Amino acid sequence: MIEKQREVYRIAHELFRQDPTWVTFFREVLGLDGVIRQAFPKVDERTRFEHTSEYTEIQSMLSKLRKQEDHEPSAQEPTRVITIRLPRGLHESLRREAHERRTSMNRLCIAKLLKPVEESLIPSK
Repeated sequence: MIEKQREVYRIAHELFRQDPTWVTFFREVLGLDGVIRQAFPKVDERTRFEHTSEYTEIQSMLSKLRKQEDHEPSAQEPTRVITIRLPRGLHESLRREAHERRTSMNRLCIAKLLKPVEESLIPSK
């Protein structure tokens, strides 16, 4: 497991040094066919990896890339829209947090969606 962690980090760091867009970095490292899922195909393996310093550094790289650019959709990576139902209070809380952080609600929600979620915090029904 330690060797896989190091290898995933090495690949992510090498890509990061090439200064890709954050979308490219996400796709190649964290995406469905990214190096993390290739190295850790089982959910429990990925979950353990998400608690390592290597994963924390990869998240930091992603954050730095997101700060560098104002991503516009491209033919290579078109955007998709999702609609979710949430209580008014949660919506207002997100809106206020975005305002306080001087960012858009879209950017704030993307940042939150990029973070791993503990399985125990996801209700089954």
